[in-house]
Formats: sequence, C-alpha cells, structure tokens
Amino acid sequence: MACLDVAGRRCVVVGGGPVALEKAAGLAGCGAAVTVVAPDLDPGFAALEVTWVARGYRRRDLRGAFLVIAATSDRAVNERVHRDAEARGLLSNVADVPALCNFILPAVHREGPIAVAVSTGGASPALAQRIRDDVAGLVGPRHAGLAEELRGLRLWAKENLPTYEARRDWFRRRVEEALA
Repeated sequence: MACLDVAGRRCVVVGGGPVALEKAAGLAGCGAAVTVVAPDLDPGFAALEVTWVARGYRRRDLRGAFLVIAATSDRAVNERVHRDAEARGLLSNVADVPALCNFILPAVHREGPIAVAVSTGGASPALAQRIRDDVAGLVGPRHAGLAEELRGLRLWAKENLPTYEARRDWFRRRVEEALA
C-alpha cells in the first residue's frame, strides 16, 4: 500500500457518469489537475474544478498524465485506456475491474491532515466503504488538532532530541498523554 501525492499532477478520468464523477471528485479533493474525457457529463461535475474534453477517448489524451482512471460503461473503451496506459507506463485504474488495474483506490476518511485508507484489494468496495465509515466514527477533530500540533513540534524535536529513537519515544508519549 502506498499513498500518492497527486497535488498539481495531471490526472485523466475517462468517462462522465456517476462512477467517473466519484473518481474525479476524489482526485480533485487531493489537489490533482483533473482532465475528464467524455462526450457528456453527469451534472455533479459542475461542482468540480476539472478540465472537460467533450468527446470520446483518444490515446493522445494520456500525454503528460501521471495517472488515468477509466470509468465508462463501455468495456472496450476501458480496455483500450488500460492498454494505452500500460504502454506508457502510467498508473491506471479501470473502475470495478481489478484485473485491469495497476493501482486501486481505497475508501478514504479524511480529518484535517489525517487520511485513513481502507482497502479490500478490490474484493469488495462496499465492505471497504463500510469499514471506512466505521473508522470515521473513531477519528475526529481532536485527532486532527493533535496531528497539527505534532507537525508543529517536528522541527523542535529534530533540533532537541538527538536520535530517531528519542524522537519516536517522545512523540509516542505525547500522543498517549493527549489521547488518554
């Protein structure tokens, strides 16, 4: 499992329906520069800051992309996007077809700087979403506030605690005290 920093990176979503909307919203929420390629768009896209290419997919749509998500209702188009992305060495995800993905999108709960991701390895997005919702009940604003506080102490700790182990132990104690 890895977390990707997509902020400012060009990410392409092929498809304009509800699934594509969900994927585009997640990318846009992380600061990606999202390009959506689709003849038509779900009305929900109006709330997103994306670049819309109003036509069907073409291989050149992947130029300069960091990653691509295929989310159309046309299996042949999704497979073509996958093949083109693989040929370019891009990260690619075909919605609801784990065998055509070289990365998967977990269900994520965000609270300030904290992101908790849940994945079932593509076995059941519904189960991942349910677990994410359960986790959301555990991770809240007090955790986000603590994360911000600890972020502010990192430089101090680096300058005042001589070893990695000393810093690790000091932060662990601070977390335990704050959440007791």
